[in-house]
Amino acid sequence: MSSPLRLYGRRSELEAVAALSDRLRSGRGGALLFAAEPGFGRTALLGRAAGDFEAGPVLHTRAVPAESRLPYSGVHALLCAAGDLLSAAPAGILRSGLAPGGLLELLRGLAAGRPLLVCVDDAHLWDDRSRAALGFAARRPDALRAVGLLLSTTGHRSYDPDFAGVPVVHLGPLPDSAARDLLDELAGEGTDPAVREALLYEAGGNPALLEALVGRLSPDQLSGHAPLPRPLADGDALLRTVGGRLADLPPDTTFLLLLAAAAQEQTPEAGGADADLVLRAARNAGIDPAALDTAEAAGVARTDGDLIRFESPLLRRAVHAGAPSARRRAAHQLLANALAGDRQRFPRLLHRALAADGPAPRLAAELAAAAATADPWIPRLQRSLALARAAELTMDDDSVRMSRMTAAAEQARLAGHSHRARELLAAAREGTAHDAVRGRAELVTGALALGDGPAGDAYGALLVAAGLLGPYEPERALEARLGAMEAAWAAGDVPACVAALGGGKDPAPAGTAPYATLHVPPAAREEGASHDYRAGMLAALEARPGEAREALRRVLERAVSDDDPVRLLRAGAAALVLGDIRAACRVNARGLAVGRAQGLVALVPQLLEHLAYAELRAGRHARAGAHAREGLRAAHRAGRRNAAAHQHAILALVASVESDAAAVAGHVAAAMAIAGPHGLVQAATLAEWASARADLGRGRAVEAAARLGPLVRAGPRRGHFAVRMLAVPCFVEAAALAGRPDDARAAVAEFAAWAAHGGDPQAPALLARCRALLAGPEEADALYAHALARHELADGDFEWARTQLLYGKWLRRRRRPREARGRLRDALVAFERSEARTWVDQTRAELRATGDMAGGEPAGTLSCLTPQQLRIAHCVAEGATNREVALRLSVSPRTVDHHLRNVFALLGVRSRVELSRLVVRTDGN
Repeated sequence: MSSPLRLYGRRSELEAVAALSDRLRSGRGGALLFAAEPGFGRTALLGRAAGDFEAGPVLHTRAVPAESRLPYSGVHALLCAAGDLLSAAPAGILRSGLAPGGLLELLRGLAAGRPLLVCVDDAHLWDDRSRAALGFAARRPDALRAVGLLLSTTGHRSYDPDFAGVPVVHLGPLPDSAARDLLDELAGEGTDPAVREALLYEAGGNPALLEALVGRLSPDQLSGHAPLPRPLADGDALLRTVGGRLADLPPDTTFLLLLAAAAQEQTPEAGGADADLVLRAARNAGIDPAALDTAEAAGVARTDGDLIRFESPLLRRAVHAGAPSARRRAAHQLLANALAGDRQRFPRLLHRALAADGPAPRLAAELAAAAATADPWIPRLQRSLALARAAELTMDDDSVRMSRMTAAAEQARLAGHSHRARELLAAAREGTAHDAVRGRAELVTGALALGDGPAGDAYGALLVAAGLLGPYEPERALEARLGAMEAAWAAGDVPACVAALGGGKDPAPAGTAPYATLHVPPAAREEGASHDYRAGMLAALEARPGEAREALRRVLERAVSDDDPVRLLRAGAAALVLGDIRAACRVNARGLAVGRAQGLVALVPQLLEHLAYAELRAGRHARAGAHAREGLRAAHRAGRRNAAAHQHAILALVASVESDAAAVAGHVAAAMAIAGPHGLVQAATLAEWASARADLGRGRAVEAAARLGPLVRAGPRRGHFAVRMLAVPCFVEAAALAGRPDDARAAVAEFAAWAAHGGDPQAPALLARCRALLAGPEEADALYAHALARHELADGDFEWARTQLLYGKWLRRRRRPREARGRLRDALVAFERSEARTWVDQTRAELRATGDMAGGEPAGTLSCLTPQQLRIAHCVAEGATNREVALRLSVSPRTVDHHLRNVFALLGVRSRVELSRLVVRTDGN
């Protein structure tokens, strides 16, 4: 780094330091304890605080581990840092010892009435007596009088009794944006994008490790012209980051820690290593288990019940990678010898393989066969490690080695470790192999791109895989074709979907396919299920609804007794295509449970996405939001940004119902940030629809119509073929309320054709509502009534309430207030049940316009306005012009102008700005 004190991503921590400095300037005292794992920058943070403090002197010291057993060595180090300030201390202070309050009095004496900042790095390594005195002073900020204490400890030592009661600030990993900024400074902005992603992933937000990793790469490696070393984070880089805590440990303690790290190497995501196994192996090596006490005192590892836990994953990695290879092999061999019995066969084989020095074809074959068994208790990541190690021990056959490495990549992908999967694929391609093996590698490559990459890249890789696999493994070739169809679906390309499925007919016109979102992972092994799914989806895309229903119904029927999460995912997608929302919820929920049980981390975001879509289409927005939020977290954990884009789009739609404009904008921006570069037309269309629905909820019909028009009409900006029809009712409503009903007539005709396919149970009701909005007075009444009757045949409170609201508005404008009030009251209850706040406000305003105060009395000075005047005031406060207000309220601009003059007179305001301020202030109360 060009400047060791430049910090990234620590704004809140620096603000806490600034607040403490302000306290000192005002004559008050205070204390802060920064807790972080090695490499997260607590030392740099204290250095920055000391350098920035200008209000008075600074004492800055760091604990010396070698002196941690010397009484009062910590206080002595602090006094050495004080230097000339000691002459300002009152006489007798130093002779009074350090009874409770002694250090407190000393610090106040050193301050001598001026602000004094005391920074103690690694305070947990002070000796017991100095640490107790430091904690005693830090817990009494009022007694410090212009003295501030900034302390730092490792994360686990922040809970020590000596520091109890001291405010703690925990430093976590750097946010992505801050890590990228730091990387730009360390390596320059010309770093190859793939290299950047690898560095950021390997560092995991640890700034010291990121610096160490960049430091070991040559300019050619940074620019992508030379391959990266494997592993990227080697022992030297890890030890430079966290090795200080390991340097002075005795040899027996170091080797016992290596045994624990090697034991956990098979299951790195586990909470710790099996203590019984580790200690058995240690005894066989002649090591006393008491050697672990030293590691615990040094803050490296501790015994916790049946586990030995490292204080941070980085420490475990440093212990294992930093040991000489011969010692690592010896540790794995000891662990293999300590395992016995049939149930321990797989971990015993894996430890033997990790202990091997050189090719071992027989052991490799035995290990690969064990990793391929259907044992549900073997974690996916452990299978991946075993297959990768089997590949490394296979040096005489490129096809076998590549096959095993590819299988290892697939298991890593399913476990949600996309970066590891890509590394394994890169290793797999070193050599020549049979076309079938190359096809499997392309299948995994395409599946990875499908989760996190441009849809076009995924489509191309998966079709290549299908071509390579076709002559040898037809079922896997079908997997590849189904994955390619999913990529084309996400991109909104109907012809490409049909081509991927092997269709020969002209594709259906855009907009005629039923709505679904298909994320199809590796195919089911049952021929009937996968072939029926392919046939049903192809028929749906080619507008052959009868054939589609027949084939997809068979898929659903098989799912009743199925426990395969992949087949259940497809069955859930089939239910969405068929419009069977209850079945979609049921099947996807079951698939989610099975997928979690089997450790299919990569599959969980997709199952949650489908479940959220099903709940959204059923009108259960709160449930949809809960599933989408969980799905978003799962997508981030699994490295599936494309799934995250869809989850953001769903959450934007949920927020548009809940009338949270800020949330809508945030989720739309997040979805588009991924959907744009990756060509995810479906996610982009959903996000745009959410923005328009939010506009419509706030009464901005003109804006909503402008957003939706390009999506639902013909043209280059047309929305996704499977989503655009769902947005048509919103567009028709917006166009009608904006005074431009003719713009929507063509869309209604297309919507009618789509609704006839039966892919959406609410479509008949929504079609009747659309026709009512565009009809004359003689027909609209009957059409609204027909729409409400059709709503009774499908779930969905929200859409039913919207129809009631529109009908109530229409009745009020026909001067039928009594009938309107009944419709509006029903709509109000349903909107409240759906937590659609802005729609509740709209309905209440309509109720007030009918003379019904059940809609809620306006607050404050606005209570003097009539219902119509109140509505105009709110519209003007939102920035609408008189013409826009007239369009929203279906009155003339002259009427708006007349009412607005009266509003100004009644409220005593002279401008639209003053009116806006008054409305905002009143609503806020």
